[in-house]
Amino acid sequence: MDPNVLLSRRFLTQNGVMTLLMIFYVFGTIYGYYWYKNQLVDTMQTHPAWQIPFVPDSPTASLFFTFAALWLWLSPFGKGESKLARGMRGVVEALAVVTSIKYGVWATVIIFASAAYGSPIVWQDWMLIVSHLSMAVCAVLYGRFFLYGTIAVGIAASWTLLNDTIDYSFGVYPSLPQSLDDRLLGVAIFTFALTVFSVGAAALVSFANQRVRRTSALRSEV
Repeated sequence: MDPNVLLSRRFLTQNGVMTLLMIFYVFGTIYGYYWYKNQLVDTMQTHPAWQIPFVPDSPTASLFFTFAALWLWLSPFGKGESKLARGMRGVVEALAVVTSIKYGVWATVIIFASAAYGSPIVWQDWMLIVSHLSMAVCAVLYGRFFLYGTIAVGIAASWTLLNDTIDYSFGVYPSLPQSLDDRLLGVAIFTFALTVFSVGAAALVSFANQRVRRTSALRSEV
């Protein structure tokens, strides 16, 4: 089959593919929060309650994407949506793209970095690598069909940078392999840099989307 067909909007947003995507993301998100259960319990016991939402980074990213993809499925072009609904949709979509790219890449790099410093890679790590890279890939593939704009990207950037700041200021960052415990500063710097990269990637996707929509509008007027 032609790769262009597999990457097309028509193929990726057909009911069968979207159903599989929803199944993958709903169960993946639930499992992701379950994966964080011990850290969530520890945070509840040792940290103020307001810090709890900043603990489960990857599951929250997949939750954002689940809502964004569902919105895309139910209302592909946003026709008839109010300005408020359109604004909320844009923020959810931007958060989905920024955080999915960020944590998809982050988890993968952290696993390989820990291996470079002596931690063995076990089968659970390979499962995490595949699932997190899939998050980043899906964010790019489906982000092309999202409707978010510059303001939404700015809000997503603010939230993600705030999350980073809370994580490494109050010690609620994702649990790290033992080989990286003494390299926390390097991990924090990498995390902030990756946020900047992910925001830039989301902005580029938004710019490309707006350009395509303008071109399509001009063609329809001719």
